[in-house]
Parts: sequence; structure tokens; C-alpha cells
Amino acid sequence: MKHTACKISEAEWQVMKVLWEKSPLTATQIIGCLKPETQWNPKTIHTLIARLVKKEALAVNKDRNLFQYYPLVSKEECMREETKSFLHKVYDGSIHLLVANFVKNESLSPQEIDRLRKLLDEKIN
Repeated sequence: MKHTACKISEAEWQVMKVLWEKSPLTATQIIGCLKPETQWNPKTIHTLIARLVKKEALAVNKDRNLFQYYPLVSKEECMREETKSFLHKVYDGSIHLLVANFVKNESLSPQEIDRLRKLLDEKIN
């Protein structure tokens, strides 16, 4: 997948989720997936698709009269970018403040705490 900064809106995320799940898809197929859960007008979805193509998050195969869209960025890449953006915007880039706030304010099960410990241990080793 192409490496590009993944700055997409919440609505654009919905389109990307459909295409990360299955691609390539036509605009009609994307609309079919999104309309029941979003109630968005097809024109709105076409606009979101066009924005994502312009941002180089999606590309289009123009085969005859059939336009099929597919992601140029992976879900993991976008998640990484969103996490970095959130971390800088809300916690001034401090992962310590993020984790401390999360641990203090969330109910964590013993299993979740164990998984967090294992992740931190793996990071050290």
C-alpha cells in the first residue's frame, strides 16, 4: 500500500472501513453498504469517495464504464496516524499522560491489565 499521511474525517472513515473489508468496489456497492447504517444520501457518499481519491487514500480502476475503488492506505497506517494526531492534540505528545489518564479513569479487568503488562514487557525486551 502507498504511504501517505492519513488525515481523514469521521465520515470518510466509514467509507474506508467498507473498502478495507472488501475491495475493489463500485460507488454503487459502497453506497449499498453504507446507506442502511448511515442513512446518507448517495450524493454525500459520492462526495466522500471523491475527497478520499483527492487525498490519495483511495484509487480508482476505470475499467470500461465501471469505476472500482480500492484503498491506497492500510487501516493500520491510518490508525497509527490518528493515534499520533490524537496524542499530540490532547496530550501534547505525551504517551505517559495518555496511559496514566486511561489507567486512572477506566475500569480494567485483570486480563486487560495483564495484556498491558505483556505489551510493555515486550517493548522493553
